[in-house]
This record gives sequence, structure tokens and C-alpha cells, in this order.
Amino acid sequence: MENSSYKILLVDDDKDIIEFLTYNLRKEGFQVSSVNNGVEAFRLAKETIPHLILLDVMMPEMDGIETCHELRRDPRLDNTLIAFLTARGEDYSQIAGFDAGADDYITKPIKPKVLVSRVKALLKRHADPTVPASPSESGDGPISRDEIVIDREKFLVTLNGQQMVLPKKEFNLLYLLASKPEKVFTREEIYEKVWGNSIVVGDRTIDVHIRKLREKLGQQHFVTVKGVGYKFV
Repeated sequence: MENSSYKILLVDDDKDIIEFLTYNLRKEGFQVSSVNNGVEAFRLAKETIPHLILLDVMMPEMDGIETCHELRRDPRLDNTLIAFLTARGEDYSQIAGFDAGADDYITKPIKPKVLVSRVKALLKRHADPTVPASPSESGDGPISRDEIVIDREKFLVTLNGQQMVLPKKEFNLLYLLASKPEKVFTREEIYEKVWGNSIVVGDRTIDVHIRKLREKLGQQHFVTVKGVGYKFV
């Protein structure tokens, strides 16, 4: 897909930042629209269904974290990527961002060429948004592990007879780990198979997704191998 086919929504209350981002992204051929608060972002996103939303954290009316939560509740925006672009670089801010459903967390200041590179890497995931990354080489049939059944075709997880739908990255991470129980997957393997080599993600991204899976499926299934990675038991 050409850059001109991609729609990007910028959400920031700083006019200078909006002008800077708009100029550099339009120069690369992207369609760019902008708003200065979360309420307007939610309204415009529902109308235009952008491919990517670049979202600040500190904003009036509705902050970026709350805005991201609201955007992720709307099924029409399931395939819209959300990346925080903010000066807030603290670990807890990044964790809150990923908890809210963000795909990436980018800290300011950032050079224009680096920003464009990050945006292009993210948008590569729109080549076929309906197909999740291929997390394993063990086939696409359902995986059954004790009380958990993971159905790749239906994109469903069943826990003790109760079905649940996980966000794509959580599902792909679970499927990868469960495809080879007791195998320790390194962080590098997980990044490559679930997020892809071209995607730049925050250092805490895997940890946040593992924590979410533990909350939903049980602490006992996910083992941290310190300094290496994770395994499913």
C-alpha cells in the first residue's frame, strides 16, 4: 500500500507539535488529520477510521490513557494502530499506555526521520490486518492445555468452558508460548514472532502482555525465566 493510502490521526494539544508532525508526515505522502483533545479524537476516529493514531498523554478534557481505553472499546477501530507520542518517558507511563491497548510508545523529542521510520514500521502491519502474525510452526489447529483451549481459526480462548476473546497480540503471544510447553522463549524470539522484526516496541511491552495473560488465565501457566524470557506450563 502506498503512503498516500494511509490515514493518520494526530492528537496533541500543542499546536507547534501538530504543525511539526503534520508537515513531516504529509511530506512522506500520508493523509494527516489532527485534533487537540481526546473527546474530539474519539469523534473523528469513529468517522474516518484511521490506520494509525498518534496520541499524546497529557491533554485537556480527556487524557491520552483514557482516550486510548475508549478507542479500544469501539470494535470499528479494532484494526487501528495506536501509538503514544509523548514526553512522558517513565516506566509507569509506558506500562499504563500498553495496558490501555497501545501498540507502541514513542518518547519526545524525536527526530523527523526516526519518527517517519517508526510510523512506517507500524503501518506495515496493515498489509493484512485480519491475519495475525504467525507465532508458531506447529500448525494452526486448536491447542489444548489442561483447562485452556486455544482455537487459532476462531481466534477464541476457552478457560474452564468459558470463551473469551483476547486482543490480537495477547492471543498470538499465548499461542506461541502454548505451542511448545516448557520451552523457554527468549525475549528476542517473542519480539520477532509476535511483533515482527520491523516493529519497534518498548522494553516493557512483553512484560505487560504477560501480566495481562496471567490475570486472565492464571499465574501458574506463565513462568518467568529471569534474564532469558518466558515459558508456558
